[in-house]
Amino acid sequence: MESMGMINGAVVRQESRKLWQYISAISACILVIGIGTAIAWTSPVLPKLSAPDSWLKITPDQGSWISSFLPLGAIVGAYPAGSMADKMGRKKSLLLLSIPFLASWVLILMASEVKVLYIARFLVGMGIGAGCVLGPTYISEIAEVSTKGTLGAMFQLFLTVGIFIAFILGSCLSYSPFALACTGVIVLFLLTFYWMPESPAWLVGQNRKQDAAAALSVLRGDNYDQKQEINELQKVVAESAGKKPTMSEMIQSPVTKKAMIASFGMMFFQQASGVNAVIFYTVTIFKASGSSMAPELASIVVALVQLVMSGVAALIVDRAGRKPLLMISSSVMSVSLIALGYYFKQKDGGNDVSALGWLPLTSLIVFMVAFSIGMGPVPWMLMGEVFSPETKTAASSMAVMLNWFVMFIVTKTFPMMNDELGADMTFWIFAVIMAGAAAFTHMLVPETKGKTYQEIHNELLGSRRNSTI
Repeated sequence: MESMGMINGAVVRQESRKLWQYISAISACILVIGIGTAIAWTSPVLPKLSAPDSWLKITPDQGSWISSFLPLGAIVGAYPAGSMADKMGRKKSLLLLSIPFLASWVLILMASEVKVLYIARFLVGMGIGAGCVLGPTYISEIAEVSTKGTLGAMFQLFLTVGIFIAFILGSCLSYSPFALACTGVIVLFLLTFYWMPESPAWLVGQNRKQDAAAALSVLRGDNYDQKQEINELQKVVAESAGKKPTMSEMIQSPVTKKAMIASFGMMFFQQASGVNAVIFYTVTIFKASGSSMAPELASIVVALVQLVMSGVAALIVDRAGRKPLLMISSSVMSVSLIALGYYFKQKDGGNDVSALGWLPLTSLIVFMVAFSIGMGPVPWMLMGEVFSPETKTAASSMAVMLNWFVMFIVTKTFPMMNDELGADMTFWIFAVIMAGAAAFTHMLVPETKGKTYQEIHNELLGSRRNSTI
C-alpha cells in the first residue's frame, strides 16, 4: 500500500503495508471485547440473581449497585491511566490491565454474598476505565493517517462484539460457565497482545530510536521510510518537551479549551443518551414492555444490530465525516426514544398495546443503529484527534472520567427514574438530551476527517477567532 507524506513542501511517496497495523489494533481490542462482556454481564445475570430460586437472592437496589460499581471503578481507573502509559509505555500498561479483569472474574466465580460482587465489579471497572484511555491512545499511535479512522472505530466495534458475546453466552450458560468464558477472553488478550509492537511515538519520546524503528518496521513494512516518521515524531516530542500543562493552563488556552468543550461534551452526551442503561437493563425493559418476543432473544437481536452497524461505521467514518454522523445519530436516537416512551405511555395508561408489540424492539434497534454509526465510535475518535501531544493523556483521562461518571449517574438513577417518573417520561428525558446533542454538535464540534492535528488546531483557533468577532 502507498501513502503520501509532505516534507519541506515536497511530496514524498512512502511504501507501507497496513496488515500489522490491523493485527496490532485487533489484538489490543480483544481487551475491549473483555470490556464489552463486563459491561453487558449484568443484563442476563441480574434477572437470574433476582429470581425466587436464585442461589444468591438480590434486591432491585442491590442489582442497581452491582451495575453501578463498574462505572465508579472506571472513574478511579481512568485517573492514573495517562501517567501510567507515559511512564511504563502503552503496551506494558495494557498488559497489566489484565490483572483487575482476571481478579474480578475470579471473585465473581467465588462469590457467596453480594458484597463480593460489589468488589468484583469495582475492580473490573478500574480496568475498564484505564482501558478506555489506553486503548484509543495505543491504536491512534500505531496507525498512519490513512488508517486512523478505521482503526479508531475498532474500539466501539469490538466493544459491541463483547456485548453481543455476553448476551449470547448469558442466554445459554449458567452463572459460573458464563464467568469462565469471560475470563477466557482476557487470557486470549494476554496470549496475543504480548507479541505486538510498542507505540513508536512513545518509544521516540523515551529516546529509544532503534526500538521505534523496529516497531515501525513491523507496523509499516520493510520498504517504508522510517526515518521520515521518526524525525516527525522527534519534532513533536521536542515541541512538547517539558510541557505538562495544568488544568487551569489548559482551560486558559483558547484551542485546548475549545477541544475540551467538544470532546467532553460528546463524552457527556454519549452516556447521557441512556445507552448503557438500555444495555444493562435490556432484558428487564423487554419483560416490562410485554413484547411478544422473548426478552433474551430480543436483547440478542439488539446487540447483533449494534455489532453490525459498528462495523459499518468503521467503513464509512472516513468518508462521511465525524460531524454529519454525530448529528444524524443523535437526531435519530431522539426520535426512537420518543417512540419508545410513547409505547410505555400507552401501556402504563391501561391501553391495549397488543398491536404495538413490535414497537419496543423496533425502537431499540433504530436507537442502536443510530448510536453505533455516530454517538458510539466518534466521541472516542475525537478524544484522540483534537488534543495536542502534551495535553492528550491528561485530557483523555479527564474525558474518560467524565464519561464513566455520567454512566454511573444514568445507570444508578435509571431504575429510580422508571419507578418515580414512569418509563415513558424517562425515555422522553433521554430524547430531549439527544436533541440537545444534535444542536451542540452543530455549533461546537469541529470536523476532523482526514486532517492532521495541525489542521485541526488551526480550525479550532479559527473558530475561536470567529466567535469573538
